[in-house]
Amino acid sequence: MAGAEGAAGRQSELEPVVSLVDVLEEDEELENEACAVLGGSDSEKCSYSQGSVKRQALYACSTCTPEGEEPAGICLACSYECHGSHKLFELYTKRNFRCDCGNSKFKNLECKLLPDKAKVNSGNKYNDNFFGLYCICKRPYPDPEDEIPDEMIQCVVCEDWFHGRHLGAIPPESGDFQEMVCQACMKRCSFLWAYAAQLAVFKNESLNAESKSGCKLQELKAKQLIKKDTATYWPLNWRSKLCTCQDCMKMYGDLDVLFLTDEYDTVLAYENKGKIAQATDRSDPLMDTLSSMNRVQQVELICEYNDLKTELKDYLKRFADEGTVVKREDIQQFFEEFQSKKRRRVDGMQYYCS
Repeated sequence: MAGAEGAAGRQSELEPVVSLVDVLEEDEELENEACAVLGGSDSEKCSYSQGSVKRQALYACSTCTPEGEEPAGICLACSYECHGSHKLFELYTKRNFRCDCGNSKFKNLECKLLPDKAKVNSGNKYNDNFFGLYCICKRPYPDPEDEIPDEMIQCVVCEDWFHGRHLGAIPPESGDFQEMVCQACMKRCSFLWAYAAQLAVFKNESLNAESKSGCKLQELKAKQLIKKDTATYWPLNWRSKLCTCQDCMKMYGDLDVLFLTDEYDTVLAYENKGKIAQATDRSDPLMDTLSSMNRVQQVELICEYNDLKTELKDYLKRFADEGTVVKREDIQQFFEEFQSKKRRRVDGMQYYCS
């Protein structure tokens, strides 16, 4: 054992020392992304009983409603319970939607969580996303035939997703803008060009002052305005600068964009809701006990963590490649197999990190 310890010591001198905190922080971004999409939605109860939900994670089932059928959307809980083995399209989040699972659009499926549903949800809005197609190019994402690396950005108005290169204007760095309005929505909601032309005004808050007419929009329209056939990118809190006079509110209603005046409509508000909920429920015994461990124990724990992370990533990739949802029993099976492998390694006295 002394020789083995010496070899292990020489090996540790050659390898960079990585703390458990470093290892855990490496996955923080992925955890935050998952929290952003799922954190504000209920994973156990069908959302249908809540009516038209302000914003929630949605999925479309290609198995039950393939292209050529009527489009339909299902909530997070139904994606797990009713469509676990089906091919699903992740739609990220959408506003003012009521779960369709098991209604008349599903020919051979009854919702296991809430079967008593109306035949259709007339207030729901659908687009090509529900068949796994996105952008003006109407391509899937990820696209196996597209070799150009490109970021997909969601329009805050129509909620379709677009390749950055198909927006008519190069997107700023992701941290420099909060929301995007696509070309088609800018054309339909042309009043936004008056605000887009004056984005710099948002920084010095001059729009907070009331104009003589009582309408900020009329004041902006009086200035020189150049319209472009491009998408536009908007900073944090830009919606609060929109005029809310009676005439403008009527216009928003006629254009079906009243949600632009609702600060809780934003994806950021939804993400923050999920983060707060998860922070309240989350406990981290691993981090709590880290300070009480000596270096040997920390190294052993890091090895176990790396083994677990590598094998779990490979295991989950199979489900991603097949487009199927991971069920509770799948996770249970994984950990049973992982524990079995761990026991075989210990019995064989093989002390190493994979």
